[in-house]
Amino acid sequence: MSNQDVAEDVRVEIGGCCAPLTAAPLAVDQADSVARMFKALGDPVRLRLLSLITSAGGEVCVCDLTAAFDLTQPTISHHLKVLREAGLVDSQRRGTWVYYWPRPEVFERLSALLDTPGLAPA
Repeated sequence: MSNQDVAEDVRVEIGGCCAPLTAAPLAVDQADSVARMFKALGDPVRLRLLSLITSAGGEVCVCDLTAAFDLTQPTISHHLKVLREAGLVDSQRRGTWVYYWPRPEVFERLSALLDTPGLAPA
């Protein structure tokens, strides 16, 4: 099986996003999409927010997230918006509060992208 065949199989398997980096180069649109996710994760506050959301085991209220930081609520909301726009989390408003939960399918795609079997360590 060629690298191209592997790349096609992986794209189908993970919803059309991306083959592992070792199987095929990213297309421009794929690189843009993935870069947005990594850029969102490049901020320590957003990385910690994502960690709190994913480790909650379901959904978490923004009211519970703000208490974990020495930041204003609008700043936390901005960081959550970046995570949502990057596709890493989803949300729903219920009355006054917004609830957030992780998008596991996105993490699966990122994991598949970074899976590098056969890449020997230097």
